[in-house]
Amino acid sequence: MCGLVGFANPFKDVSSFRNVLNNMNNEIAKRGPDEDGMYFEENVCLGHKRLIVIDPDGGKQPMIFRDQGNTYSLVYNGQIYNTKELKDELSENGFTFDGHSDTEVLLKGFSFWKYDIIHKLNGIFSFAIWNSKEKELFVARDHFGVKPFYYSIVDGTFVFASEVKALFKYPGITAKIDSEGISELFGLGPSHTPGHGIFKDIHELKPASYGVFNSSGLHVEKYWSLVSLPHKDSFGTTCDKVRFLLEDSIRRQLVSDVPLCTFLSGGLDSSIITLYAANYCKEKGLPPLNTYSVDYVDNDKNFVKTDFQPNSDNYYINLMKNKLNTNHHSIILDTPELADSLEDAMLARDYPGMADVDSSLLLFCKNVKKHATVTLTGECSDEIFGGYPWFFRDDALNSGTFPWSIALDERQTLLNPEIAKKVHLKDYVNFRYTESLNEVNILDTDSKETQEKRKISHLTLNWFMQTLLDRSDRMAMYNGFEIRVPFCDYRLAQYVWNIPWEIKALNGREKGLLRYVMKDLLPSEIVDRKKSPYPKTWNPTYLQKVKGMLTDIMENKNAPINSLLNRQYILDIIKTDGRAFTRPWFGQLMTGPQLMAYLCQVNMWLERDQPKIEI
Repeated sequence: MCGLVGFANPFKDVSSFRNVLNNMNNEIAKRGPDEDGMYFEENVCLGHKRLIVIDPDGGKQPMIFRDQGNTYSLVYNGQIYNTKELKDELSENGFTFDGHSDTEVLLKGFSFWKYDIIHKLNGIFSFAIWNSKEKELFVARDHFGVKPFYYSIVDGTFVFASEVKALFKYPGITAKIDSEGISELFGLGPSHTPGHGIFKDIHELKPASYGVFNSSGLHVEKYWSLVSLPHKDSFGTTCDKVRFLLEDSIRRQLVSDVPLCTFLSGGLDSSIITLYAANYCKEKGLPPLNTYSVDYVDNDKNFVKTDFQPNSDNYYINLMKNKLNTNHHSIILDTPELADSLEDAMLARDYPGMADVDSSLLLFCKNVKKHATVTLTGECSDEIFGGYPWFFRDDALNSGTFPWSIALDERQTLLNPEIAKKVHLKDYVNFRYTESLNEVNILDTDSKETQEKRKISHLTLNWFMQTLLDRSDRMAMYNGFEIRVPFCDYRLAQYVWNIPWEIKALNGREKGLLRYVMKDLLPSEIVDRKKSPYPKTWNPTYLQKVKGMLTDIMENKNAPINSLLNRQYILDIIKTDGRAFTRPWFGQLMTGPQLMAYLCQVNMWLERDQPKIEI
């Protein structure tokens, strides 16, 4: 896991831009605290910050490979999970290897297969490879966009980085926000349109896409997407394949040369991951698996049962810890930390995010990093197997918009009326919603229910899951810590995509099929536990803290967000402890306190980047 930066121009000598590259590289230092490196040619400059996970000596970057009169230069962020198979195939074709890093396999694989390498990779990755002979840059991102990649083109130069903050260190790239950016922030935020960098002229390489930049400019292609096919397997075969694909994905992701752990919440998903990881440790004769959970000071005392969060985690964590004999650690966060870390969470994500849902993960990772460098989590199971309430609730299914963000009228009301007239927030959100639905491949044989579930699954995978993956990567990498997500395996996702809904939701339960597949391996209390999301604080002092922070912003006439907001509505939100905004701001967890925290983050973001607003 690492961070990468660079720029290329086939017509211009950029090798003298050493200070620029160094400044860009320093901006992503937290992603790679162990090593750094830079590489210069006439037409390309590449920078890298490394978090050492595999092969400390053999995985140094930028990595250079000379073959048949050509020079290939690579910067790479991620982990290739089918490295062994690729290495074996390359060895059969005459390649030799100096170490056991996936970096070397990726680079030599590209020299052999060229663009077709992208169809052979199973993993999480973003990378850039310069072909000196062709004066061509090849860039790519993994199937679901676990690893980030941003870019801009300035005067014919392609400039890229793992994080947006690094792009602003390149001359000519400045922070600008137009009406689309405002709509992204207030209409869709903390989600964003795939490929959209929020800032004007800043782009995101979409998941499952590669790009080729050469003398003809930039050409981007999508190399993979979910394919709708009739599901022909029997129920028994379906269960067997799901279990095989899941176990295979988990075991592939347990490879590491540094300490590895799992996050254990006692929910179905994290328990599955921990089960296979703990068994792997026993099988390999390794010490007991370290597991970690997060909680908050006085959370049991203040917990409020909701439809989304029916019970707390501690009982279920202890159940799994004792069953698997893991070495468990509970990280307890205090309320002031959550609020005080909102700015760090915004800096880590580069944008306003999921408020304390972000800052808690940032602090959680910071604490776990003291003992481990890699973790596996149960993230993405709900998206793949249909675990969210909106898969079942008619009000969400029939909302005509993104089901985790249905309060469009309230969102628009947040804006200063004069701004709202120019931005057309609701129209923008409706456009993105319709645009996304038009991408869904519906079969003639699909029932009406299956059609509906395909649509909502597509939205969830391409929008909501992306928000959570951004959160996981940024909060973890800000601490030099790697999060792996075994459920986010494209083979598993492709197979489950076509399983009929009545099987996926077996017995009318969220993730009913997954529960059935695991029923003989996990305690019944875990299998039957109702879905419970990532824990948030229930401590009323958090509400008071963010309420005070937002009040201070509203009283500061120089606070940049005030020019964008409907002041009276914001004051009503503050006065009612967030209840004036009647529905959740986003998803299941972001209610009144989180909305106020989000607005605080927007102001922090505007203060930091000082974007020119062009509307």
